Amino acid sequence: MDMQRNETGGGNMTLANGLTASRIFLIPLFITMLLQDRMGWALAAFCAAAITDMLDGYIARRTRTTTLGRFLDPMADKLMLASAFVILPIIDRIPVWVAVVVVSRDVIITLGYWIMYLTWGSAKITVRPLGKITTLSQCIVVGLVMLDKLLHGPHELVIYAMYTVAVITAISGVDYVLFGIRQANTLSAQSHSDPPPAK
Repeated sequence: MDMQRNETGGGNMTLANGLTASRIFLIPLFITMLLQDRMGWALAAFCAAAITDMLDGYIARRTRTTTLGRFLDPMADKLMLASAFVILPIIDRIPVWVAVVVVSRDVIITLGYWIMYLTWGSAKITVRPLGKITTLSQCIVVGLVMLDKLLHGPHELVIYAMYTVAVITAISGVDYVLFGIRQANTLSAQSHSDPPPAK
């Protein structure tokens, strides 16, 4: 029998939230290992984060989600990936332009959200199907780049993977921008149709 998923508004530290928090605590270790070129340990930290990500998602779907969890989970993913795409160009493992594409997409999405929120007092970042594909492809590329270092690359597969993830990320960014424009138009229309406040 499937367990019903309950959502709560509280911020209790559930097991799923604890696993998510552990991913955040892994980020400084991950960054340190990358900067010290200890790629094996960096890959281990990255894989541990991926495993806890799957576990906390599995547990949350079968127990309950919290407001804290809905905030922490995507933040942990973004922080880990952003750290990777900032550090890897510094240690000359991926081209700078690939990192710029990846980081710029997230910056544009975040700025768009806050502009709409500050303008209309409401905004929603909906996870797009292409966004999920983008996150998965970025995770795969980061793992491949670190594994490639351990195997004394570069290998053509990793190079093609980096180009592919840059294209997917750019397309996903355009998709989010178009979605944001539609949402902004809807919010603008609603604000104009609302009756003026009573004097």
